[in-house]
Amino acid sequence: MIRKLSILDRSRTRRGHPAPQALRDTVELARTAEQLGYHRFWVSEHHSVPGVAGSAPTVLAAAVAGATARIRVGTGGVMLPNHQPLVVAEQFGVLESLFPGRIDMGLGRSVGFTGGIRRALGRDTGDADRFEEQLTELLGWLDGTQRAHPEVHAHPAEGLRIPAYVLATGEGARIAARAGLPLVVGDLRSRDGVSEIVRAYREEFRPAAHGAEPYVVVSGTVAVAATAEEARRILIPEAWSLAHSRTRGSFPPLRPAEEIEALEMTPKERELYEGALTGHIHGTEDQVAAQLAEVAERTGADELLVTTSTFDRTALLDSYARLARLTGIGGPADPL
Repeated sequence: MIRKLSILDRSRTRRGHPAPQALRDTVELARTAEQLGYHRFWVSEHHSVPGVAGSAPTVLAAAVAGATARIRVGTGGVMLPNHQPLVVAEQFGVLESLFPGRIDMGLGRSVGFTGGIRRALGRDTGDADRFEEQLTELLGWLDGTQRAHPEVHAHPAEGLRIPAYVLATGEGARIAARAGLPLVVGDLRSRDGVSEIVRAYREEFRPAAHGAEPYVVVSGTVAVAATAEEARRILIPEAWSLAHSRTRGSFPPLRPAEEIEALEMTPKERELYEGALTGHIHGTEDQVAAQLAEVAERTGADELLVTTSTFDRTALLDSYARLARLTGIGGPADPL
């Protein structure tokens, strides 16, 4: 069994529950995660997505850390091409100073997914290709080794130990390996692909000051319920949002599962919807335990980062409680 269990929450909006409520739900979920014994709780960065409220991850991470006491808190991730590395270092320096020993810096290389968003951010697709350079600069601001701006210092970040993690989008896995950093990889619907990325990362890993050995976090949707059918219903709202976005160009708030099941879908919508339901880890506690054992065997992952979103918050909280129970997690947070 994977020995550590964590949560990434994207602050998904729900029909009748707009963005402010989604952000409050994220903070409340973090409190519950801490009570259940989860290792860390991360938030994400999305821009101009109607169905996602999480646009400022370091701000939201501060709210989460302030509402909890032990669980590690971080980002999954800050999209480094959207920001100046100095500013990112300063933000995490403030977080680590306020909540010492609890802050993680998860970093991704994506830019806005439409031209309009990229223009609003002052970025273009080519900025993603500079991720490795930006990562090196960011780490240099933290350990004081950057020399591009010799008279500038990232206060209060310089000298603080803030664990960095790289999200495996595009070349992210190889960049993480070259930097000696932990890797976050998903999603688990493509387990062959995840296993191949992990294998390459381990083969190419170079020990560094940030880490002497590879560390792998696999991420994906996990739904646990009393029956397999109830677990599948947890997946339905997100599956329909994905199908909707790919046929109509917008990612909508989540809707109740019963509304979606009653929809008349076009053949294309049905195809995308059914595809979005397949491959996730879901079922009863025994069924999920068996699936997680398979993932652990195939990937050798050190940690599982659960990314489940759904309309029914009661079902979601019950799923997280069942998952905590079946994996036997518990105890205070600790580094890495």
